[in-house]
Amino acid sequence: MTHGQDVVAELVSDHREVEELFTKIEELPSGDSRRKRYADRVTMELVRHSVAEEAYLYPAVRKHVPGGGDLADRELADHAAAERIMKDLEGCQADDSAFDMQIAKLMSEIRTHVTDEETKLFPRLREACSTEMLNDLGDKVRQAKKSAPTRPHPSAPDKPPANKLLAPGVGLVDRMRDALSGRGQDT
Repeated sequence: MTHGQDVVAELVSDHREVEELFTKIEELPSGDSRRKRYADRVTMELVRHSVAEEAYLYPAVRKHVPGGGDLADRELADHAAAERIMKDLEGCQADDSAFDMQIAKLMSEIRTHVTDEETKLFPRLREACSTEMLNDLGDKVRQAKKSAPTRPHPSAPDKPPANKLLAPGVGLVDRMRDALSGRGQDT
């Protein structure tokens, strides 16, 4: 079987893609409708990324990294906070007074989370897991992102097995809604 990137490289690549979208939002003036389109795209990417991490990365961290349970719990708390912000942002248009505040909160939350993962969690995961295991996790994360939801669902389960069972069905509904509305297709 041919592997893509290992799990760390895959997730870091996602982080860079989201940061590029954040930069595009920051470069546009307040009220510009393109800011909402980029925010929708960010949300889609972040939700898919989070669902994949919750299904595969954090269980591996719990199992293999010393003190991994506490690390995973902190990361899940970060995800929950970001998901609540994305849910609030979902109801805002770019010219709504709350949009700028919500997108700034999301950017701050995600940038802090990314720094934490990349400087604390990922190095410890690399130390604890074999190359084969990291590659296998990368494959699982890529597969999970293909069927993951694209919209925030703050009350959805974030731990296996419930999250692994529900995410593909919710993801299908989200992708159908996105296709019908054109969400995420014009950025």
